[in-house]
Amino acid sequence: MGIKDNSTEKLIIDTAKRVYFVEGKLHSTTQDIADAAGVSRTLLHYYFRSKDQLVEQVFKDAMQETNGRLESVMNSDLPFKKKVEHMIDVFLDQTMRYPYQEVFLITQINSVGPQICFEEKNTKVNTFLKQIETEMDNGNLTRMNPIHFMMNLFSLMMYPLITAPLYKQFFNLSDDEFKDVINERKKLICDMILK
Repeated sequence: MGIKDNSTEKLIIDTAKRVYFVEGKLHSTTQDIADAAGVSRTLLHYYFRSKDQLVEQVFKDAMQETNGRLESVMNSDLPFKKKVEHMIDVFLDQTMRYPYQEVFLITQINSVGPQICFEEKNTKVNTFLKQIETEMDNGNLTRMNPIHFMMNLFSLMMYPLITAPLYKQFFNLSDDEFKDVINERKKLICDMILK
């Protein structure tokens, strides 16, 4: 084989993301991904010598995208309440598009270890934690460890989406009805977490 084609490599990565993040097929084989991409397994192995290499690249891309979204929201000049509302919109919209991405990331972190996520201390998170502390000092938020505030926020956003198949069955909701519930949830989260 000759020079690697970036568009084919991107096609394989994008297909793997769709299979893992949208379809939730975390145990797909390289043959499954090659078939979904419309390429041969040989070609897939030309770009990614093993499934582990492909999964590692998909993981790195997903973590960079997640960190980028988080940093762009936390670094914005919006007032704190608007910043939190924007964070909720961004993360719920992203998770609705890629419902199994968080499960994939957590599975990889559990398999490989947390060192693959954050190579250095995230100063953006520390700055945001200080903003939370300031809001608490000003009486705008219930007093708690700022880490709990962030954990509560992410739990309220992510858990219902990670467990969506269970909730859809439990409450007998169609996909559209579940999306409506999640869209209603955006305001409810703000009401629950902000004074």
